[in-house]
Amino acid sequence: MKSINPVNGEVLADYREHSQEECAAIINRVHESWKSWKEQSFSYRAGLFLRIAQVIRSDKDRLSRLMTSEMGKLLRESFAEIEKCAGVCEYYAANAEKMLGDEVIVSDAGRSLVCFQPIGVVLAVMPWNFPFWQVFRFAAPSLMAGNAAVLKHASNVPGCALAIEELFIKAGFPENIFRTLMIPASAVEAVINNPLVKAATLTGSEDAGSKVASAAGRNLKKTVLELGGSDPFIVFEDADLEKAVATAVSSRMINQGQTCISAKRFIVSEKVLDEFTKKLVGTVSELRMGDPLDPSTQVAPMARPDLVDDIESQVKRSVAKGARLLWGGSRPAHQGFYYKPAILTDVTPDMPVYREETFGPVFAIIPFLTEEEAVRIANDTRFGLAGAVWTADPEKGERIAKAVETGAMFVNGMVKSDSRLPFGGIKKSGYGRELASYGIKEFVNIKTIWIA
Repeated sequence: MKSINPVNGEVLADYREHSQEECAAIINRVHESWKSWKEQSFSYRAGLFLRIAQVIRSDKDRLSRLMTSEMGKLLRESFAEIEKCAGVCEYYAANAEKMLGDEVIVSDAGRSLVCFQPIGVVLAVMPWNFPFWQVFRFAAPSLMAGNAAVLKHASNVPGCALAIEELFIKAGFPENIFRTLMIPASAVEAVINNPLVKAATLTGSEDAGSKVASAAGRNLKKTVLELGGSDPFIVFEDADLEKAVATAVSSRMINQGQTCISAKRFIVSEKVLDEFTKKLVGTVSELRMGDPLDPSTQVAPMARPDLVDDIESQVKRSVAKGARLLWGGSRPAHQGFYYKPAILTDVTPDMPVYREETFGPVFAIIPFLTEEEAVRIANDTRFGLAGAVWTADPEKGERIAKAVETGAMFVNGMVKSDSRLPFGGIKKSGYGRELASYGIKEFVNIKTIWIA
C-alpha cells in the first residue's frame, strides 16, 4: 500500500499488506480479547474513552497534518475532524450506559425486560474522505457497547489507519480490542467469511456496499451501510439568499466536494434563480486554490487522480447534453490532483450531474416553479441520504423536510453529522443508522427475558 500526497503526487510511504493468514490470526486475537472486554463495566470502558479523547487532542497537530498529507483536505478541516473524534468518544462515555440499560416492559410475565448485549467482533470498512471521523463514529458506540473491532481502511490512507490503532494502544485499551487490517478491497470477503466476525459496517460506494452486503448475507451477518448521496439543496423565493449562498458554497466545497452529505443538486425557485446564481458565481470565483497546509487556501486538491478524471467526465458529458458551464470545470496548471469548482445551469434529468453522485466540487443548478415541483425534483434520484431546504417559513420548511425522501433534512442549515442525532440513508444511500442511541443499538443482541 502506498500513501501518496495529492498536492504533488509524491509517494509519502509504503506499507506492507497483511496476508490472509495474518488477518485470521489478528481476528482470533481480537476475539480472545473481546471475551474479557464484554464483561467489563460501562464505567471502565467510559474511562478509557475519556482517556482516548485526551490522547487525540494532545496529538491533534500531528494527526491533522497526517490526514491532510494523505488525502488532501484543508488543514483547518482536519483540525475540526480530530476534535469531532474526541467529542464522539466523550459523548458515548457519558451516555452509553443509559442508552443500553435494561428496559422493563409490562407483559403477561411476573417480570419481563429487554437487555442489550454485545455480539463480538465487528468489521468496519471505512472510506478515505473522513479518515478519522468515520472510524471513531463507528468505534465509540460499538466498543462502548462491549464489542471489539477490526478496521479495513481505504487503501490510500494507510498512515491514518495505523495511527488510529496506535491511539487505542496509547490510551490504554486492552491489547487487540481494536486492530487495523492492512488489506485490499479484494480481501474483505474472506474477513466477512471468518466465523469470529459477527457483523460488518461500511461507508463507501454503492458497489462496495453491495459486495459487503452480499458477502454478509451469505453468512447471515448483519450490516449497516452508509453509501452515496445526491443531496438536494432547495431554495425558495423567501429564503435569506446571502446565508443560503454562503452555506451552499460551504456545503459543496467541504472536503473539496468529496462528501456523501454535501449539497449537490441546487434546486432553486425561478423567482430568485438569477440572483442566487449571480451570488454563487461571485463567491466561488473568489475562492483561492493552493496547498491545503496553507491557512489561506480555500480549494485543495482532490484525493486521487481517478477522482479528478471522474468529476471532469461528468461535467463534460453534461455539457455535451446541453448544460451551461458558468464557471470553472477545468484542471489548473498545478501539480497534483486539482480541479477548479464547476457551476452548471440548464441542468436536466438526462445529465450525469443530475443523475449520478458528483463526488467533487460541482454545483448543478436546477430551477423549479412550485413547491410540489421542488419536492418532485428532490425525490427524483436513486439516493436518499440527506438534504436541505431554505425558506423564511418554518412550517413550510418542516413540511418540505418531511416530504423529501432522505434519512435527514436540515431547514436553513448545512447538513452535518452530530453525535446526538441518528445518521444514515434510505434507497441506494444504504440502511441502518449510526450515532445517537439508534447507532449504538445496531450491533447488539436485543434480548427479551421473560420471568414467570
